[in-house]
Amino acid sequence: MVKRLVAYFHNYKLTAIFSPVLMLLEVIGDVAMPVLMAQIINRVTEVEELTNADIEYILKIGGLMVVVALAAMFCGAFSSFLAATASMGAGAELRDDLFTKIQTFSFSNIDHFSVPSLITRMTTDVNNLQQTGMMCLRMLVRSPFMFLFALIMSLSIHAELACIFLVAVPILAVAIILIMKTVHPRFVAFHEKIDDLNTSVQENLTNIRVVKSFVREKHEKEKFKKANDTLTDTGINAVKIVIMNMPIMQLVMYISILAIVFFGGRLVVDTTLGRIAAEAGLQAGDLLSFITYVSQILMSLMMLSMLFLQFTRARASGERILEVLDTEVDIKDPENPIMNVPDGSIDFENVSFRYRTGSGEDTLSSVNLHIKSGETIGLIGSTGSAKTTLVQLIPRLYDVTKGCVKVGGRDVREYALEPLRDSVAMVLQKNTLFSGTVRDNMKWGNPDATDEEIIQACKHAQAWDFISKKPEGLDAPVSQGGANFSGGQKQRLCIARALLKKPKIIILDDSTSAVDTATDAKIREAFSTELKGITTIVIAQRINSIAHADRIIVLDDGKISDIGTHDELMKSSEIYAQVYMSQQEGVISE
Repeated sequence: MVKRLVAYFHNYKLTAIFSPVLMLLEVIGDVAMPVLMAQIINRVTEVEELTNADIEYILKIGGLMVVVALAAMFCGAFSSFLAATASMGAGAELRDDLFTKIQTFSFSNIDHFSVPSLITRMTTDVNNLQQTGMMCLRMLVRSPFMFLFALIMSLSIHAELACIFLVAVPILAVAIILIMKTVHPRFVAFHEKIDDLNTSVQENLTNIRVVKSFVREKHEKEKFKKANDTLTDTGINAVKIVIMNMPIMQLVMYISILAIVFFGGRLVVDTTLGRIAAEAGLQAGDLLSFITYVSQILMSLMMLSMLFLQFTRARASGERILEVLDTEVDIKDPENPIMNVPDGSIDFENVSFRYRTGSGEDTLSSVNLHIKSGETIGLIGSTGSAKTTLVQLIPRLYDVTKGCVKVGGRDVREYALEPLRDSVAMVLQKNTLFSGTVRDNMKWGNPDATDEEIIQACKHAQAWDFISKKPEGLDAPVSQGGANFSGGQKQRLCIARALLKKPKIIILDDSTSAVDTATDAKIREAFSTELKGITTIVIAQRINSIAHADRIIVLDDGKISDIGTHDELMKSSEIYAQVYMSQQEGVISE
């Protein structure tokens, strides 16, 4: 995992190399400071009265300390800048790869992860890895080298006194290992709870109009509070282990310093009183520098422990990210794919389908159907009869579980995805517009469309009436999700966008449910001329919207119940006749 993630620093190699080098120079400066300080203190304590030579020496060493401090400060600051640049750049490339991979996902892949979880992985998890990368480029160099250099300097000052570390370091190492092993599964659970919270927030904000219309704010607050409290409890459960790190480190550090002060102080007194030889003893300046090195050693160990704990969290994030990158896309181009769809004929041959995340039962069962190129097909059925599922198999948004779907006489799995989906235009139940302008949204259907072509398509979809009334015309702004347009307006804009695609097959999934019957009739009239020669599948709840179709398919519980014209089905299909009569009764009562 580490090898794969580190590869994202490839384009930032120089930056990633110079940052640790500068950090190493800062460490050298920090380690040099206690030695220079000790020289000043020893010089002062050795003489009864300072002479001009002593003052000159102190000023010289003091000036050198200022220069070293400034150089170390510059190296540290520039190292931090380079580390941030490299880690942010690597994070951006990782995020880009994640987004690119998600774009190749089928609906099944997305259903498996869920949208909120994918968003969390692209944001929170990548940010965790960025932070870890930045810490590694600095702390992973600073801490070990600070520990090594400070240990060497403390041994050079007094080797026997430095043996205190032989007790302190193993205690710290055992504590860090135990904490890391305990906290990893808790961080994994913490990230899963973030996914749950994001799901709650996304559902609420996406469906805020429904929430308000049903006055369900209180229910949503309680649902959010439950997810938020669970996340908080899980976070505390992880953090209460992590926070044990600092007290343990500080306890060991303070005990070590007390031991050094006690034994080192006695050595300084004995040396001063001449009880032991100066070579075996310790001067006051040496003791102070020794204590400084002790602090540096223990601080470097504390930083390493914090870094290891960050590794634990980053490991959980890295596993989640690689899970996305390593996911096998179940719908992709075959070897030697067909690049051209000859016509709009459609065949369903003994097709069955079930969702991976569902109950395990078939949503569609043994569907056999032949649609001629240029034919207009109506599709009707009760809610949950799998009408939308059926048409999603045509552009291969899902793959069949059994049987095959053919377009232009060839199995859709033999086509390259781009030409196949480019030949099929879908206007879905949920009408989606993107932030920008009307023109921007229309060019989703055809990036090279002229204004005249866009206007013509809008006229066919009965959308030009309200667009032309806007001062900006085609440059009228579209807010996120098309919130500044009504449901019927969004439907008509989506239809116009699909017409610009000039496909071989067009699927209208209840796409005129939000428009009035008069506008619906105008759209059907325009389709009869504009879509001539194009295979048209119209899913509708209103029979009037599909009564003109060449054939009408009645779906019931994932199976084809009846097929025929309007007149034929009125005689042969009990389901169709009941739906028609109920709708006619509603019209008469109005």
